[in-house]
Amino acid sequence: MPEITPAQKDELACTYAALILHDDGAAISAEKIKKITKAAGITVQPFWPNLFERVLKDRNLDDLILNAGGSGSAPVAVAGATSNSASAPAAKESSKPADTKAEPEKKPKDEEPEESEDEDMGFGLFD
Repeated sequence: MPEITPAQKDELACTYAALILHDDGAAISAEKIKKITKAAGITVQPFWPNLFERVLKDRNLDDLILNAGGSGSAPVAVAGATSNSASAPAAKESSKPADTKAEPEKKPKDEEPEESEDEDMGFGLFD
């Protein structure tokens, strides 16, 4: 496993400090982040706590945690798309948000429910 850089260590330390403060219900401030990192025996560059305070000051940290990695909408599958080059323009269009005139998928109404395999065999487990 590769070693982390000093900048990554500083960022992680401030991230964990901010999470500790949030979990405790305290306001996230540069001074409190510095105090937690110092208590943990970690020295961080002085700009990191200030940066975290400015970024997280007016944000709901619960929303950031719950939406981590969700930077955008997922591409929508295009009905009838094939693997040939003609589907390339459709793939570009599919990256647009789904609410831009997407047609709902329709199911046939006269479809009968499938019977399970056990019913078709004509005997039960304990016959």
